[in-house]
Amino acid sequence: MDLLNTLVDKGLRRELPTREEALAVLATSDDDLLDVVAAAGKVRRHWFGRRVKLNYLVNLKSGLCPEDCSYCSQRLGSTTGILKYTWLKPDQASQAAAAGLAGGAKRVCLVASGRGPTDRDVDRVSETIRTIKDQNEGVEVCACLGLLSDGQAERLRDAGADAYNHNLNTSEGTYGDITTTHTYADRVDTVQKAHGAGLSACSGLIAGMGESDEDLVDVVYSLRELDPDSVPVNFLIPVEGTPLAKEWNLTPQRCLRILAMVRFVCPDVEVRIAGGREVHLRTMQPLALNLANSIFLGDYLTTEGQAGKADLEMIADAGFVVEGTDQVTLPEHRTETAGGGCGSHEAAGCGSHDSAGCGSHEGGGVCGTPAAAAAPAGEPRTDLVAVRRRGAGTDLAPNA
Repeated sequence: MDLLNTLVDKGLRRELPTREEALAVLATSDDDLLDVVAAAGKVRRHWFGRRVKLNYLVNLKSGLCPEDCSYCSQRLGSTTGILKYTWLKPDQASQAAAAGLAGGAKRVCLVASGRGPTDRDVDRVSETIRTIKDQNEGVEVCACLGLLSDGQAERLRDAGADAYNHNLNTSEGTYGDITTTHTYADRVDTVQKAHGAGLSACSGLIAGMGESDEDLVDVVYSLRELDPDSVPVNFLIPVEGTPLAKEWNLTPQRCLRILAMVRFVCPDVEVRIAGGREVHLRTMQPLALNLANSIFLGDYLTTEGQAGKADLEMIADAGFVVEGTDQVTLPEHRTETAGGGCGSHEAAGCGSHDSAGCGSHEGGGVCGTPAAAAAPAGEPRTDLVAVRRRGAGTDLAPNA
């Protein structure tokens, strides 16, 4: 297929595809899907080999959020029955992080619900970052605290944070339909603040909220322009008790096409399969590793994910290897230029569905619930969604 040959050539040169080419990827048929995966897989392997980076979420503060993001189980007025608790102490957060690191994660994402941190909150998280770094050699720490005020990104960097996550989530044109308590421009500003402070910027999207193909391409092109080092791709879990509870719009094939499009537009960036992979990709998850070079291990912020052991077995069985702490994730040309990105700068050659983000989805998959008969093709898999009742904020062991 001429389209795929063109996209591979552009991906190997870090050249931006045209919008028409990106839209064409999303419009490919199921008959052509394996060809699309194989083509995008060539780009993924060129820049990242067979390595898979593991990331682990620690929800520092759950629920109690004043924002009205329609996709989020921690939103204002949510009736989802999630865990609700205030800030974990530094030692508690470090203990939670250690579980993920023991499972092979090299980055810990510290997330807190809310519009954005106060200066006291930044002090609190800074202490947590220092504690985790003191107790775990070589760990990367990404903070995800919502909208940042001037100077806060610098303080997090000085405390030892390596990255900051804040997702754009959807296109600028449709953002107001999803959230009204802050704007798309607010989110862009926070990503730019993190970038400007020397933190590795992590910003991604949520697919499956009823958006069009044009909206998906818009947000991915906006991300490329923002130039983050990591792009988490979330797949909406329509959690009961949220306004988007009936939006079951994704199939495994659709998810693979979205991931392929992101890889072609951002060829040399860390593309992370974030929340919702277990629910929407299901048995096609190993195939998605040919497109993305990063996943979250274990549970998400407020919902259960696939068992950590199953994640590790999936990676090995698919012929990939877990990236070690002694390995650099990004290609050399990106690490040499401060504030890397999606390769959009010639010189250059990371949540959740709350306002904090961190590239995870508020509705992750679930591996620990009783087995259920497979739903008919196209039917919502509500049986794969379960509220997290273990790990951070509980007395039970985490799923790592």
